[in-house]
Amino acid sequence: MPDGQILEFSEVTKRFGAIDAVSRLSARIEPGLVTGFLGPNGAGKTTSLRMLLGLVRPTSGTTTIGGSHYSELRHPLRTVGAALEASSFHPGRSGANHLKVYAQAAGLPTSRIDETLALVGLSDAAGRKVGGYSLGMRQRLGLATALLGDPGILVLDEPSNGLDPEGIKWMRMLLRAFADEGRTVLVSSHLLLEIQQTADRLLILARGKLVFDGGIEDLADPNEYATVVDAPDRAALEAALTAAGHSFEVLRSGLTVRGAEPVEVGALAAASGIALSGLQRRGPELEEIFLALVDGTRVHRPVGEAGAIPAVDEDAPLAPENDPAPETSEITEAPDVEVPLDTPVPEGAAEAAREDAAEGAPTDEPAAADEPGATTPASTADEEHGTVPDEVASPSSEEHAGAPASDGETVHEGEPAPTEAIQISEPMDEAEPHPEADDHEEGGRA
Repeated sequence: MPDGQILEFSEVTKRFGAIDAVSRLSARIEPGLVTGFLGPNGAGKTTSLRMLLGLVRPTSGTTTIGGSHYSELRHPLRTVGAALEASSFHPGRSGANHLKVYAQAAGLPTSRIDETLALVGLSDAAGRKVGGYSLGMRQRLGLATALLGDPGILVLDEPSNGLDPEGIKWMRMLLRAFADEGRTVLVSSHLLLEIQQTADRLLILARGKLVFDGGIEDLADPNEYATVVDAPDRAALEAALTAAGHSFEVLRSGLTVRGAEPVEVGALAAASGIALSGLQRRGPELEEIFLALVDGTRVHRPVGEAGAIPAVDEDAPLAPENDPAPETSEITEAPDVEVPLDTPVPEGAAEAAREDAAEGAPTDEPAAADEPGATTPASTADEEHGTVPDEVASPSSEEHAGAPASDGETVHEGEPAPTEAIQISEPMDEAEPHPEADDHEEGGRA
């Protein structure tokens, strides 16, 4: 069984024209955990996954898999199993023949075809053409393709899209078992409740920027949670909590106890012989926290510090650098300077001052930039003429690896499969995508 490896994004930025689809993304995905990748449509999730898999070249920064770029992997299909969309199949090819193309190209035994089809529940549909598959069946076939090489890493984009409740539960158990074996799992999804039940850690993107990186338990401050308890004999419950030193608030639904876990409160009630009618832990839901992080009303603390902090008002004026703010807002007058009465005055100075006041004496200060004859700095001139320095100019084209090619023919035993069908280590030139390409890709699967 292959071991999981570390996936890492290091200051990764991807720019499409004037739009930053991903901006300075830095994250580390550890093996043995299910890492959820969350964000609204257009946040940059799919673009980030494509950069990780070598399908899109970053404008700046690096992505690595076990310390190497995807194009440097000796056995890509045995190292990383990826399923980014459920539409990259030839409709006239059967599910078994689709997997046979990949198995032959990667040098895998054909016995893996039946094994993976059985694993994803498609054994009965192995001979059917993919064109007749439902969306959920195509999702399962995409996952079978990712699992074909028995990889140590799984990278999945919206794997539960189109699955029925039974299929979603099966997917959850599969990912959990995969991570428990020490492998690496990175999965993006819009199903927040499902991610909450499956993921150990979360990465949340908003407008191309990472707004959260940590465990689910770090999403909210512990002070935001409380234990709500109630009993038919509420007076006895209040007396027991007071005797134990717990403060509480009396609500219609029960007593709200802060700073105590439900297990502790339940044990206290049991020791006092009090029967409880309700005991639960209440706090903000994942959906509430997610929306607050995305719209900026909630800001996560740096890694290592639990909880969240209020958002910073970006419109507030900032103090100049290296210029500490004054301790008081009062404006004080400059102190008077005493000049000795016997200070000599240059001869003719008074007359010159009166002439300057009447006629307007020239000063030694340079002319303003908007006055005739004024000189303009080179950088300002560039901005006025629309010139952009080379180091910030946007690339006119991007390179990425091609998707598997299909010729529409059924692959038979003994026929060599086109090895270039899944070759994605060599980048190819492509036209620059539209700025809203990522929105279209993710929005279509929402």
